[in-house]
Amino acid sequence: MSGREAILGKVRNALAANGSASDRQQVVTERLETAPKGIVPARGKLKPAQRVALFRSMAEQVSCTVRQVKKRDTIPRAVMEYLRSKNLPAALRMGDDRRLTRLPWADFHTLDIKTGPSDGDDLSGISYASGGIAETGTVMLQSGSDNPTTINFLPEHHIVVVDAKDIAGDLETLYAKLRRKFGRGGMPRVVNLITGPSRSGDVEQKIVLGAHGPRAVHIIIVDA
Repeated sequence: MSGREAILGKVRNALAANGSASDRQQVVTERLETAPKGIVPARGKLKPAQRVALFRSMAEQVSCTVRQVKKRDTIPRAVMEYLRSKNLPAALRMGDDRRLTRLPWADFHTLDIKTGPSDGDDLSGISYASGGIAETGTVMLQSGSDNPTTINFLPEHHIVVVDAKDIAGDLETLYAKLRRKFGRGGMPRVVNLITGPSRSGDVEQKIVLGAHGPRAVHIIIVDA
């Protein structure tokens, strides 16, 4: 008997797993198909307007800046105003998300827009989140050509757009929405949950922003 077999045998004995492999597989299959729902904290069970207000408050508490706009067409102006407020070049990296590419960026002739994954040389990038989590101020971003994961982490300034209707009270609600959208076997390869700018307190227990990713996260909430 190999060491691996001996260890697994002890685990089986401890779990009283004496059934056949097919029996154990059936137990696992049933468990996955009938998985119980997690406990959802009461703080996330709010009406839509209250959820958005809580999301904004929590995001600001983790060092995000937040702006709320009425319509999607006003996103380019909000982005330009953010870049100017930070004295940043009029340059922006984005993916192929139609919610972004179809916006009236041409109204701002000085803005240089690059599409595709970030190569690490971009100061500012913009992504469209699949949702937000009110109880923590977190945004959820799924990988793909529409919103490349590199934009989430390589630019120093990450601008994230999220629709107010996609802000849920809790993480469980957003994951359930993802499963309904993509179905079994179709989930995106990566789902990033971002709560504020990158930070570290490893050196002298002093918080430093931008340690492993963006040093600034700006969230634009779109009402409609």
